[in-house]
Amino acid sequence: MASNLDTLVTVFGGSGFVGRNVVRALAKRDYRIRVAVRRPELAGHLQPLGRVGQIHTVQANLRYPESVAAALRDSHVAINLVGILTESGAQTFEAVQAEGAANVAKAAAAAGARLVHVSAIGADAESTSSYARAKAAGEAAALAAVPEAVIMRPSVVFGPEDQFTNRFAGLARISPFLPLIGGGETKMQPVYFGDVATAVADAVDGKAQAGATYELGGPEVLSFREILKIILDITDRDRALLPLPFGLARLQAALLQFAPGPLKLTPDQVELLRSDNVVSETAKAAGLTLQGLGITPDSLEAIGPQYLWRFRPAGQFQRKNA
Repeated sequence: MASNLDTLVTVFGGSGFVGRNVVRALAKRDYRIRVAVRRPELAGHLQPLGRVGQIHTVQANLRYPESVAAALRDSHVAINLVGILTESGAQTFEAVQAEGAANVAKAAAAAGARLVHVSAIGADAESTSSYARAKAAGEAAALAAVPEAVIMRPSVVFGPEDQFTNRFAGLARISPFLPLIGGGETKMQPVYFGDVATAVADAVDGKAQAGATYELGGPEVLSFREILKIILDITDRDRALLPLPFGLARLQAALLQFAPGPLKLTPDQVELLRSDNVVSETAKAAGLTLQGLGITPDSLEAIGPQYLWRFRPAGQFQRKNA
């Protein structure tokens, strides 16, 4: 029986927020791991996640097919985790999430490697959001090149260093109110990044259906308003929730897209909030969910206090946990 040590998994985007946990999960399962990143010299933090020699990094940029093909040489499995939330220079949604995904899929096919492609719930070729359209194009390209590819679509991912809960916790620290874009009624199903990593590792193990699209959501469907209330409760912040119509939010985003830190908001992110971001009934019925993989998802209320405590006012951490 072959050992996982005989399997080389190349992870694109393995140094990122979700990627680090995917690398950790694979290392625990004894896979050999090649992490393909644009700046290998900045990925040294991955080495302690595995044994000596188990994890190594190589340079690759999804916008350059030759570098992608080189990174996949002799690989048995390819995982594409690369995604961006905002565009910057040459790093556009189309270049990274559509054309870049196509480059990974074509290289995987040429190498004879299995493919796990991480997309997002809300990927839609007809969406008004450029992000969502590019995600849909990336999925289509992955399946066109590797029909047996496993697609993973997470809802909003939370955890240490995420760009969602941490953003609003940081904003609550400096602002007397939080904006309820679109009135705060958009539904989401926040999913813990550790559960997403486990699902990806399970797909590498062969536990996922070939050619299937999995939708990964947490245990609760929450409105945007409810999520902000959870964040405020965890961080002991008393802030007003100010309804902001989509039209006005888009106008403000035209300026805030250039703002630093938690103040940053782009028009495309406003567009994303026009649609619910939850696991579909179709995916549930087909068992194409975390639960279908045998994973019991963790909730934001259970995990959030483990990392959002640092946004509490001075002295509140001790009082809250006394």
